[in-house]
Amino acid sequence: MGATKDHIHTKAANDIAEMAKVFAHPARVAILQYISKQESCICNDIVDEIGLSQPTISQHLKVINNANLLKGTFEGKSVCYCLNIKRFQEFQELFNAFFNKTKSNCC
Repeated sequence: MGATKDHIHTKAANDIAEMAKVFAHPARVAILQYISKQESCICNDIVDEIGLSQPTISQHLKVINNANLLKGTFEGKSVCYCLNIKRFQEFQELFNAFFNKTKSNCC
């Protein structure tokens, strides 16, 4: 979605679209699944675990981070990621509200 057009949509619509973008790519889903199974923050081992190049992983992490789904600490070149559980809960509420308002009047 172009940055110049998102002002014509509600915040909820923009949030849903941003979250959908995260879940629209299997590599991003794999990254989230991997991070969610860790007991602490993870760093460079995403590349080894997912099997994609560092630049590709970085691009996917940027999309995930833009949706506010990651928290992390950044010290020099060292980055430590973990999930932003509060943001996932917000998304779940937003998604549920969207579908709860949907009428089931079609075939």
